[in-house]
Amino acid sequence: MSDASRPPEEEQPQAPLIEHLIELRSRLMKAVIVVIAIFAVLYAFSNDIYRFVAEPLIALLPAGSRMIATEVTSPFLAPFKLTMVVSIFAAVPVILYQAWAFIAPGLYRHEKAIAFPLLASSIVLFYCGAAFAYYVVFPLLFSFFVHTGPQDVQVMTDINAYLNFVLKMFFAFGVAFEIPIATFLVIWTGITDVKSLTRKRPYVILICFVVGMLLTPPDIISQSLLAVPMWLLFEVGILFARLVRRRREDADTDTDTSR
Repeated sequence: MSDASRPPEEEQPQAPLIEHLIELRSRLMKAVIVVIAIFAVLYAFSNDIYRFVAEPLIALLPAGSRMIATEVTSPFLAPFKLTMVVSIFAAVPVILYQAWAFIAPGLYRHEKAIAFPLLASSIVLFYCGAAFAYYVVFPLLFSFFVHTGPQDVQVMTDINAYLNFVLKMFFAFGVAFEIPIATFLVIWTGITDVKSLTRKRPYVILICFVVGMLLTPPDIISQSLLAVPMWLLFEVGILFARLVRRRREDADTDTDTSR
């Protein structure tokens, strides 16, 4: 190839980078379009969605009590904000698929074999964490708060403050339910091993309760409702990693035997 037909040296490394950036922009746009489309469908039901999320508290309020709005814009912004968050939650499978499609070409076959199941499991576990918070934690937590206050105090929760509280709880429990994935990854990548994590179980339990104290209201019920599932999910992650290790050892043994 002559020097005249050869592309400039500074353009050679830029071409793949530009192609990756264009693909990344395309996949981000697809994810954003899906979120906007879901939001456009759900916006008409924004008040109903808020009512559904507030139902665990509303069902426990004493007679004559109700939720209130202390700001002029709260009746509009609170359901709007919740609908946007629900749209993002609903679009998580599409968002993660776009992320997977972007990084998958750079992975080896054995990495793809384990990465996609972990990705799918992380989605399911996050939704399970949010469902656990709504159906198990909220009724117990709100019942404790509503019935332990002074008799002469009327419970009237602001809708925006309630929304911020439940979104924090949804996020905390959703992330906490990702512990099996995190545990498996640190073992699979060789950062640590099953025996080492098993020996550190008392410290893990302590960390779970510290995290529960930081992410939940200052009462033992909500802290335990987050810390105990975190510990159990940690045990699930260790069990899963042990099973995968045994399968890998059996496969290596079969390979050596066949030789």
